[in-house]
Amino acid sequence: MSLDTLPRAMRSNHRRPRPPGRRWRSRLDVKAMPYALVSPYFLLFAAFGLFPLAFTLYYSLYDYDLAGTTEWAGLGNYTALLADDDFWNAVVNTVGMFVIATVPQMLLALFLANALNKRFRFRLAIRMSVLLPLVTSVVAVAVVFTQLYARDWGLVNWILGWFGVDPTNWRAERVPSWIAIATMVDWRWTGYNAIIFLAGMQTIPRDLYEAAAIDGASRRRQFWQITLPMLRPTMIFVVLNSTIGGLTLFSEPTTFYNGNVDGGSQGQFQTVAMFIVKEGFREFDYGYAAAAAWLLFLLILLGALINFLFVRRIGGTK
Repeated sequence: MSLDTLPRAMRSNHRRPRPPGRRWRSRLDVKAMPYALVSPYFLLFAAFGLFPLAFTLYYSLYDYDLAGTTEWAGLGNYTALLADDDFWNAVVNTVGMFVIATVPQMLLALFLANALNKRFRFRLAIRMSVLLPLVTSVVAVAVVFTQLYARDWGLVNWILGWFGVDPTNWRAERVPSWIAIATMVDWRWTGYNAIIFLAGMQTIPRDLYEAAAIDGASRRRQFWQITLPMLRPTMIFVVLNSTIGGLTLFSEPTTFYNGNVDGGSQGQFQTVAMFIVKEGFREFDYGYAAAAAWLLFLLILLGALINFLFVRRIGGTK
């Protein structure tokens, strides 16, 4: 009996074995192709992420100047930074502006997202409009807010004058300058975080709200008992992302002082990122700036860990 006369079920058992080369190519295609498809990201990350990190760590252990001369310093740059009052001033400024900007920003973004999650007319247009501050030029934002916070003729001092408050020099004083810069940050990034919160709210099943409404739960109780617990993973992402952005703050305080990285006449709003640029590209002390960059990296890790644990504790996660 020939193979062609056999039933189809029996013919399947008499297929010719694949050549070794074809089997090898098939196995390579299944196992190696996924890695080949994602390899461009890792190559770019290695070139523009890992290499700069390693390069910065290497030169943080040296006294490296503009002339290109290097001298082994060990941990000398780090110990000098820990004893540098200007560096600690920048750390205090960075943390202070981060707290003042981030806490209101998270609350405003959360409640804005909850308002955008409801049914109303022109929802898409209004949701897209909250991203307009993000696409606005940082320079334009700085020009507008500099006018708003001008000492003699600024709108903010004019409004505060209605309540008997004396004009404030927002650039010359420490805490007022923090508040002014924090409002710039909040104006730009609140809408962005609100859209992320809104995307998280869209994934919450509507059945939970319907069941809660049947049980007599108010809208406010539904928000606190359903929305917030279900939004916990999104909150963790937003808080960590805001921590990284807040502790590397550079554009807003720099443009607030006309592009100068001194952060005011006495460094009253100089951030760590501004301190790094000042030491590296104005003082040309690259080793010192590299060490400051690594201390900033450790500060970001510490801040991200604290905020992560804080958000998990609020959400009730063990």
